[in-house]
Amino acid sequence: MTAHAHEYSVHVADEDIDFMGHVNNAVYLKWVQAAVMDYWERVAPPEAVAQHLWVALKHEITYRRPTFLEDGIVAEVIAEKAQGARTFFSTLFKRGEEIVAEVSSVWCCLDAATQRPARLAKDVIARFVAEPSTARG
Repeated sequence: MTAHAHEYSVHVADEDIDFMGHVNNAVYLKWVQAAVMDYWERVAPPEAVAQHLWVALKHEITYRRPTFLEDGIVAEVIAEKAQGARTFFSTLFKRGEEIVAEVSSVWCCLDAATQRPARLAKDVIARFVAEPSTARG
């Protein structure tokens, strides 16, 4: 993991299991949202968390291995870059060292009061983006 990566432990619940006996593919969307929001809430200053909301614009998921009820899954989240109001995240879901799924996602930052797109301040971006020099804000 890099200095800007964030680990989030995922709980596999009974209701996550589908008719084939493994985690349903749609559950990964719930997990990636929880992992990215946890990342943001842990690294951003409290005033930035209070002033901003996030909405997902795009997710691309590659499923590598099935995940089961008893699996210990950890999401490793990295904010790769910020561009305007958008931030690009990469999330790896791992069972031990084995990658079970990869997600590339694009999120839009919103001003909490107006719910309009908002750029983050450079000092906030530097707290979580892997390469702050590529960020604009």
